Amino acid sequence: MSIRSALNKLDRRAFEAVATAHLPGLESVLPRLSHAADNSLLWFGTATALGLTRRPHLRRAALRGSIGIALASPVANLAGKQAFRRKRPIVDLVPQARRRWAIPTSHAFPSGHSAAATAFAAGVAMEAPLTVALPVAGAAAAVAFSRVYTGAHYPGDVLAGIGIGALAAMATRLVWPTRPPISHVVRTGLTDIPRRAGQDGRGVVAVVNPNAGPGRSIADTIAKQLPAAEVVELAPEDDVAAILDKAAERADVLAVAGGDGTMNSGAQAALRHDVPLLPIPGGTLDRFARTLGIETTADALAAYRDGHMARVDVGRIRQPEGQEFIFLNTASFGAYTELVDRRERLEDRIGKWPALAVAATRVLRDWQPEEVVIDGRTRHVWLAFIGNCKYGARGTTPTWRRRLADGKLDIRLIATGRRAGRLRAVAAVLAGHLHLTPGYSSWRSPEMRLSAPGGDLRLAHDGETRSVQPSVTFGKYPASLAVICPS
Repeated sequence: MSIRSALNKLDRRAFEAVATAHLPGLESVLPRLSHAADNSLLWFGTATALGLTRRPHLRRAALRGSIGIALASPVANLAGKQAFRRKRPIVDLVPQARRRWAIPTSHAFPSGHSAAATAFAAGVAMEAPLTVALPVAGAAAAVAFSRVYTGAHYPGDVLAGIGIGALAAMATRLVWPTRPPISHVVRTGLTDIPRRAGQDGRGVVAVVNPNAGPGRSIADTIAKQLPAAEVVELAPEDDVAAILDKAAERADVLAVAGGDGTMNSGAQAALRHDVPLLPIPGGTLDRFARTLGIETTADALAAYRDGHMARVDVGRIRQPEGQEFIFLNTASFGAYTELVDRRERLEDRIGKWPALAVAATRVLRDWQPEEVVIDGRTRHVWLAFIGNCKYGARGTTPTWRRRLADGKLDIRLIATGRRAGRLRAVAAVLAGHLHLTPGYSSWRSPEMRLSAPGGDLRLAHDGETRSVQPSVTFGKYPASLAVICPS
């Protein structure tokens, strides 16, 4: 007897055992669950529900799971079934009560339902907490088992589908790395925030920027949850830096709700007055707050009540006269700075994302590399990225870090002057694989000196752009900023 024949015989025996099994309470549940998973409707419905939560990590989970289905289903239902053409089981042993819907007429091997279920569950598990991942995994396992229990597949078909689904979910990581749930920070050992500022918010000054996001709801939530806190809402004409500085001067804890630009100004004020910063996400990207594991206002308030403090690195940009700026996430020069400038000129008329697309097209068409001197070496730079601590992705605008206190800058450059080089660079940026681009280089260092022989130097830091003196030094303030974050 050949190995294939032995496996087929074992597969049929396993099918007969499941087909004749009586599982009280599941006779009607499993067939309905199997039918609900037709065309992956169960999983796309679950993805929609996760997206409606408006929690970024659940949205990432929904998207990764959906991409997994998009990869797994064609492999299983088109390539696999056509390659093997295995017939469906004979369902005489399956009770009629389980066969409420017509048995599929397509080939049996592999199971497309099992492939889609596994791909979605594995994708969700890569991004979501256990409280979400485990129920989804349980539902996927039930769907896979139901395909045998209802007579639609042999166990071997299901196992093959599970394997395809798992590989599809893993394949999503090749182009989209999973994000660590929270970055490593330097713990201060202090858990006495309630002694500095009361549990009711006494001593907390919260500055909310309504222009960065849903400011009114954030301000209302803070006022309700921390009734003794002072809440300051910024107006469009306000001097944000000045108000934050005065708030930090009288605060035991400075809470800042807004985007990364507002958070940057809040961090400067917190450093100047040596008070801990409580980041509250309220912008479009909120990269600093999310890197700390704070994705919602509720997360920030829970972290405050837990009372855990830590210290993180701050990047700095110093000019020869002594004036300096800080960055919590990234700084850059070259094409990205021009892109931000052009987007800001257009976004009031056509919206932020259309403005970004138009600006990117124009920069790709018109931009010429800048001649700069970096650490004594002349380069013609098309795009440059300087990250506060090491970033995990390979693109020029990566979004996550495993550590927020490593004392190093993450420096990445594309130095090229040819149009073909620019096109390839953009493709590499979008794919997240800059190491494949000619002219790409990267290194990590605590300091980088930059000068522009032409005398014109414009930088972006934490999403804001500014003109600076033609010679600046990028550096770090290691573990200098006290932050309140989840334990």
